[in-house]
Amino acid sequence: MLTLLAAHAVAALVAPLLVRAAGRRAFLALALVPAASCAALLARAGGEVREAYSWIPSLDVAVALRTGPLPTLLAALVTGVGALVLVYCSRYFGAASPGLARFAGVLVAFAGAMLGLVLADDVLLLYVCWELTTVFSYLLIGHSARLKAARRAAMQALVVTTSGGLAMLVGLIALAVAGGTTSLSGLVADPPRGTVVTVAVVLVLLGALTKSALLPFHFWLPAAMAAPTPVSAYLHAAAMVKGGVFLVGVLAPGFADVPGWRPLVVGLGLATMLVGAWTALRQTDLKLLLAHGTVSQLGFLMVLLGAGTRDAALAGAAMLLAHALFKSSLFLVVGVVDRCTGTRDLRRLDGLGRRLPVLAVTGALAAASMAGVPPLVGFVGKEAAYEAYLHDALPSGAGSAVVLAGLVTGSALTAAYSLRFVWGAFARKPGAGAVELHAPAAVAQAVPALLALAGLAAGLAATALDRPLAAYARALPAAAAEDYHLALWHGPSPALGLSLVSLGGGALLFAGRGAVQRVQVSLRTGLDADRSYRSLMRWVDRASTTVTAATQRGSLPVYLGTIVAVLVVLTGYRWAGAVAGGGWPDRWRAWDNPLQVVVAVLVLAAALAAARSAQRLTAVLLVGVTGYGTGVLFALHGAPDLALTQFLVETVTLVVFVLVLRTLPKQIVDRHTRAQRRGRLLVAVPAGLLMAGTGALALGAREAPAVSLAFPSWAYEYGGGRNVVNVTLVDIRAWDTLGEISVLVVAATGVASLVFLRGRTGGPPRLRDEESPPLPAPAVTERSSRLADTGAHVAGAPWLRGGGLLPSARRSIVLEIVTRAVFHTVVVLSVYLLFAGHNAPGGGFAGGLVAGLALVVRYLAGGRYELGEAAPVDAGLLLGAGLLLAGGTGAAGLLLGADVLQTTIVEGALPVFGDVKLVTSLFFDVGVYLVVVGLVLDVLRSLGAEVDRREHQETTA
Repeated sequence: MLTLLAAHAVAALVAPLLVRAAGRRAFLALALVPAASCAALLARAGGEVREAYSWIPSLDVAVALRTGPLPTLLAALVTGVGALVLVYCSRYFGAASPGLARFAGVLVAFAGAMLGLVLADDVLLLYVCWELTTVFSYLLIGHSARLKAARRAAMQALVVTTSGGLAMLVGLIALAVAGGTTSLSGLVADPPRGTVVTVAVVLVLLGALTKSALLPFHFWLPAAMAAPTPVSAYLHAAAMVKGGVFLVGVLAPGFADVPGWRPLVVGLGLATMLVGAWTALRQTDLKLLLAHGTVSQLGFLMVLLGAGTRDAALAGAAMLLAHALFKSSLFLVVGVVDRCTGTRDLRRLDGLGRRLPVLAVTGALAAASMAGVPPLVGFVGKEAAYEAYLHDALPSGAGSAVVLAGLVTGSALTAAYSLRFVWGAFARKPGAGAVELHAPAAVAQAVPALLALAGLAAGLAATALDRPLAAYARALPAAAAEDYHLALWHGPSPALGLSLVSLGGGALLFAGRGAVQRVQVSLRTGLDADRSYRSLMRWVDRASTTVTAATQRGSLPVYLGTIVAVLVVLTGYRWAGAVAGGGWPDRWRAWDNPLQVVVAVLVLAAALAAARSAQRLTAVLLVGVTGYGTGVLFALHGAPDLALTQFLVETVTLVVFVLVLRTLPKQIVDRHTRAQRRGRLLVAVPAGLLMAGTGALALGAREAPAVSLAFPSWAYEYGGGRNVVNVTLVDIRAWDTLGEISVLVVAATGVASLVFLRGRTGGPPRLRDEESPPLPAPAVTERSSRLADTGAHVAGAPWLRGGGLLPSARRSIVLEIVTRAVFHTVVVLSVYLLFAGHNAPGGGFAGGLVAGLALVVRYLAGGRYELGEAAPVDAGLLLGAGLLLAGGTGAAGLLLGADVLQTTIVEGALPVFGDVKLVTSLFFDVGVYLVVVGLVLDVLRSLGAEVDRREHQETTA
């Protein structure tokens, strides 16, 4: 099963390339993936297959997959209908349709995510796939991004379904905690009970209700019809909206008796069925008619699968199959009508039945299944539903009678809008006027015809369907004395009579459609779920604006002071309680080395002086003294690696501060009143005491030996190095480091996006660039002279070529000479630190900082053009390559049968180098090195070179 998911993932990745190479014919090749998946799943039908792969061992979470009667049914529908929809896409879209490559990739990815959802047997994996379908459906609904309706519908679907999904996540976690397992089948087999479980189940149902568009969340589904028709046929008939129905069906055997389950599922399902069918009767757009009908059918499915009894579950499984077949067929029929005539308005369509007879028969066959006409599978499922509620599918007999009456009424409305669909799409309408018709492609007619014929075949083979579908239904308790079995003909029975009543009622409603329309107009109320949603979103926007205006005042001291004050207030009392409880260390030692006292006094003095400084640069330098002092303390404590890293970080930080200060006034002119300073003092002093006391309490509270005591031996035994700090970063806690460099990449991207006004992409400024304004010929000659005559040369060449472009006030020949002398040495030193860091102070982080400082010196000496000559590569390329190399090193372990990011030690002898010992974590460290160099280069380009460019433009304008 994991292979099937992987195949979909690979197909989604290569789909854009296939479409660009082969055009819309690529959809035929892509259809092979879900088709093969469907065949593989059907070959395994009839039994339960389980697969599990460890995901988060510490939490006992696994990528657990399983097949079963209901998962196999829906998985077959997802893959089978998905394959046919992809074939349909090969003729639905034009050869030059915009965004077709991206659409193909997203559609295949959605199919894989939906397949993962129905096969998942772990609640966390279920949620991941659930949200993936939400994201992919957002992209598919908003495919036509130039249309405002598509963008609005996509966002509406995303907001509604994601909100329900978040509630569902809380419920799933609560269920997993209460049941002691994240296994979905385990929770259903041995369901926990209690108030927490009841609340958790309601939260899970909230996610199911939003996903399957039940009241009051039904409005997003009709709006989603802004999507291309293949999307509607797949997501909103056979796949995505079935997610909530599927989840209810899976959980019902274990949780249908939980308080609140049936009122929510059955009650809202019945109301949704009636409301959706009633609104479908007044639609004039064929696609909207089917959309409201889908809402109604989803409510019907919830009533059946949520009842919690055997016969109702059997009817629900049959209707699940029937609905996927007839509704996807009908949507695809509408797509053909729209493409051939240019309209979906049933008031304008006239006589298409005679002009498109194959399509008309297909549409009539699928609509008949939707209405419940024998011998189609829709009739089989509907008769089974009546039979279930005739035998008290609910614990309350009166409740069953009410629901049964609602089902008959809803089915009559369904028959009415089914007739309305066939009449609207294909019948003659005097006065409508003939529309221009383009002949449809054979494939476009064959796909919906195949689905409609499948509905007919399933109805004729109802007895054969009973066994696999009843395997699911047997997991629920029986309400009737004798089990019901699916069949096309049970003889005269009350259920058959109710089927005839619903069909006859539908025919009467259609015949009196004029009167029905007048009643609908008179019964319209001011209640509109879509309008209510928009009002709610406007209120949220206004509220967020008000709150933001009140709290985001643009003052960093206010923000920081608020955060620190809340920290002190919320944790201070716990700290005081711990002190009162004797949590202090038993022994105190003032210092290990008298020099520590000297350094500490210097750091404190620098901090106080920085707080009182009136000049920005002075304050920055004093803050730097505190950082360098911390590095000295590390060195005195016997941690040279930490001291080296601290010195390098502090130096780079000072450079960043200085670059930023170039654009700020020299003086700190915003002086504060004495009351404001005292207020800050009242926040700062308790915060400092709290943090110092927390450190002391943490040391005093230790009861077990520190895990880090074993790090030195682990570093050499498993990591192959003696420098425990570096081995910890790249091996023992490599996941932390991977997360940290990811944050660095994001931070660099954020800084650059705030600074660059023009495109960030493109090469760095070079001496040969035409970036500066064109100069007249004499000026060009003078510029060339400046480049050639920089005052000092080596073998006829300037010290730094870029220095000749700097204003004379900014030039320093001494700095240029020193830079020329030490730059390459510093770069070599950075490489040495990279390779030596496993056994000596250094590593990728320290080496990258040293290389970055070399670039800093080159920039300060020669300006932005010299920086471009020193590093003629895009910073984003270094950042991305470093992150890819570090992450790829982790993935390589999986390919070799090891754990992610696990180090392998390779030892051997080479002819020239002699004995060589190589650890694979070195490649991870190289990735860290590239990320750090890219980060420093990005800072220099954004806060340095870009600011220089703007200043140059301003002075030459």
